[in-house]
Amino acid sequence: MNKFVRNLSTEWRKLKLPFSSATFIIAVSGGADSVSLMVALNELKTRSKLNLRFVVAHFNHHLRGEDSDKDEQFVQGLAQNFSLELALGTGEFSKETGNLEQNAREARYKFLAQTAENLNAYAVLTAHTLNDQAETFLFNLIRGSGLDGLGGMKTVRSLEFGVWSSESSEESKIQNPKSKIQLVRPLLNWAKREDTENFCLLNKIEFRSDAMNEDLKFNRVRIRKILLPLLKDFNPKIVETLAKTATLLREDAEHFAATRRRTATGFFARERNENVENRDGKIETPVETLLLKDLKDIFPSMRKIILRDWLERNRGNLRRLELQHIEAIEKLIDSRKSGRTIELPGGETVIKKEGKLVFQKTKVEK
Repeated sequence: MNKFVRNLSTEWRKLKLPFSSATFIIAVSGGADSVSLMVALNELKTRSKLNLRFVVAHFNHHLRGEDSDKDEQFVQGLAQNFSLELALGTGEFSKETGNLEQNAREARYKFLAQTAENLNAYAVLTAHTLNDQAETFLFNLIRGSGLDGLGGMKTVRSLEFGVWSSESSEESKIQNPKSKIQLVRPLLNWAKREDTENFCLLNKIEFRSDAMNEDLKFNRVRIRKILLPLLKDFNPKIVETLAKTATLLREDAEHFAATRRRTATGFFARERNENVENRDGKIETPVETLLLKDLKDIFPSMRKIILRDWLERNRGNLRRLELQHIEAIEKLIDSRKSGRTIELPGGETVIKKEGKLVFQKTKVEK
């Protein structure tokens, strides 16, 4: 058995994933990472190490014209060659407004979650590697993230089916507490990008290359192509080091999470806005306010945490929020003037009035 397959089997046991009587969705883009994961899992099934149903899932973003269609055809051929079931998806999402990468990611995960729900799957498997973890750490460090963001991606987390929103750190979460579908990254703790490419080459299996992964207009690509190679001059094992640092910080973040939730919830429960009728005559969900007197005499670090959690509860996500937004709200708290406003991404605002902070969504004329 190849070392790559053996390592995957070991990780499967460590993660305590089912060995039989379950369905798994394998997200396959056509790149080396996802192809190697698919091939290795199929080998474990062929060797009777796993008695599971694997369904390959591919989402066509239609971002690269003919190349996107070729990716889809390539994955179709792979699934057919390995006698695996296939689920194909495509969808409309904004290519002109907002963050293109984020919009594409949201559309892809909606499809994966829907597929998993339809097939009553145990989990969706993605092929994120140590390189992805290192890049995520640097991406969030540059953005000014706290512990949650610097902790990077989790190996296993809930993939809840429903309405999509963006996570504070690495990607997005779908909200529906009734769902038990997991998002699992079985390569994240041990495989590097060179490992997946070498595994494909060793097995003489082709894989696709995405031209967008070479486009330096994307921050993550610049991190991969420019920043990480520079850091490698200081530490040849920078990828492993950053990934390990993310793991340590995530453990710290999880340790503080329970205390943080208890403390923050106490602040949120103080007061809520009244129901507001919007332009369509529908009653909008009330948003929680924060009393200024409760925020002035607490540690700055805890105040930042409370503000982040408060914003996430009201916005549904922390997408595009940076440290500068949190710091601006803190200045608002210390200001003596009422009626002052802080603008947030997406046309949202935080207003200081009547001794409290109020979150508001700006109404857009159609």
